[in-house]
Amino acid sequence: MVGRIILVLGDQLTPDIAALKAADPLRDLVVMAEVRAEARRPSNHPQKIAFFLAAMRKHAAALAAAGWRVAYSRLDDPGNSQTIAGEVLRRAAAEGAHEVIVTEPGDWRLRAEIEALPLPVTLLPDDRFFCSGTEFRAWAEGRKQLRMEWFYREMRRRTGLLMEGDRPAGGTWNFDQENRKPAPGGLLTPEQPGFEPDDVTNDVISLVEREFSDHFGNARPFRWATDRAQALSLFRHFLDTRLAEFGPYQDAMVAGDPVLWHAVISPYLNAGLLGPQEVCAAVEAEWRAGRVPIQSAEGFIRQVLGWREFVRGIWLMAGPGYTARNALGHDRALPPVYWGGETRMACMAATIAQTRDMAYAHHIQRLMVTGNFALLAGIDPGAVHDWYLSVYADALEWVEAPNVIGMSQFADGGMVGSKPYVSSGAYIDRMSDYCGGCAYRVKDKTGPRACPFNLLYWHFLVRHRDRFEPNPRMTQMYRTWDRMPADRRATVLAEADALLARLDAGAVV
Repeated sequence: MVGRIILVLGDQLTPDIAALKAADPLRDLVVMAEVRAEARRPSNHPQKIAFFLAAMRKHAAALAAAGWRVAYSRLDDPGNSQTIAGEVLRRAAAEGAHEVIVTEPGDWRLRAEIEALPLPVTLLPDDRFFCSGTEFRAWAEGRKQLRMEWFYREMRRRTGLLMEGDRPAGGTWNFDQENRKPAPGGLLTPEQPGFEPDDVTNDVISLVEREFSDHFGNARPFRWATDRAQALSLFRHFLDTRLAEFGPYQDAMVAGDPVLWHAVISPYLNAGLLGPQEVCAAVEAEWRAGRVPIQSAEGFIRQVLGWREFVRGIWLMAGPGYTARNALGHDRALPPVYWGGETRMACMAATIAQTRDMAYAHHIQRLMVTGNFALLAGIDPGAVHDWYLSVYADALEWVEAPNVIGMSQFADGGMVGSKPYVSSGAYIDRMSDYCGGCAYRVKDKTGPRACPFNLLYWHFLVRHRDRFEPNPRMTQMYRTWDRMPADRRATVLAEADALLARLDAGAVV
């Protein structure tokens, strides 16, 4: 009896993914494929490609060992068509199969490609999340604004995480005010463990170095986990050594210490090597056992149960046109600094250098350094979206697009956030040690060494005044601007214009 094609994508590395639960291991054929079309759309960081390919190979071997029939296409296989659709059709023809089952992709383009196959396709909901698309739409229905805080509280009630009866543990829903501390002086953070590449991973890294040497980023040193056992080991290390301090210092930035107290498990969550339910339960257990303070447990759970689930709901609701949104009409080209070009800005140089070397930067580096600069400078949000999607190991469309198009660039007009996340250099100075070694002076508001964030902050507010002045959360900013002497305001705008002109001319900023 001819079986069906069970397509398992590179971010679906979970043994009980929906498509496998619906399959018959004795009859159906599991298809997995490494293809150039996905590695180059966009031009993904070499470590991102290597992580997914190594994890896919190990997952395919585990499925085969568990009794599944697996057809796995390696990138350099002679018969590889180099597209997901092409590999499904090639395997279906060889198998004589006439039906495809797949868990819904987290990318609208790939979903459309699969749905366009000349075979019956069954798309199954991805049930690895706390909240389904149907449940999110029901929550969102009738609301004038979709705010993560209200969604997060509903998810806490629904799951019982950090709850004491019908009240939040600790007497409050969040500990944001306690979780915004800069890193203390004399910082000594725990060592971030990693894994020396094994034979499977080394083979993949060598392949990536041959095939994608033109992509931004370094393939080595490579320290990522590439299977579930390794990912669990890293997560356990986080629980034991860094979770207790994670909450207060999660927004801190320190030159030369990219990890600080972060878990760095988002690639493993997004690929399916770890599950959101298990990591939240483990963090709650650490708090209930008295080993970590509640502000750290809540800060972690808020990111996974709250923010991660919220942005996925936004992505599902907004549909495939979301990444093209540009509510502010920004159209400036992405400057070369984002691809490692020279810059005099210490914060941008540090964040982009670690992105190049590690395919990683934590959420505040992404939001308040590279994202903040792009928004203030009026860079095309589509180009910013493509950059983030390409350079980070954890970047998949469903999670990256709402974070960039919505949270970072306000290109969705306020669907994700109630106001744009913009700041002058003062925020970066408060939360990091970058400014002390910068060619610019963060205290200078104008003049030849004025921090670019200081100039561009006011330029952004002025050019979008009609949109943002009525926002109650931004009124005070405009009052501050209006109280400045007229000659100072003119100088700020003139110097910001000159800075943007240098940016457009390709000069070093």
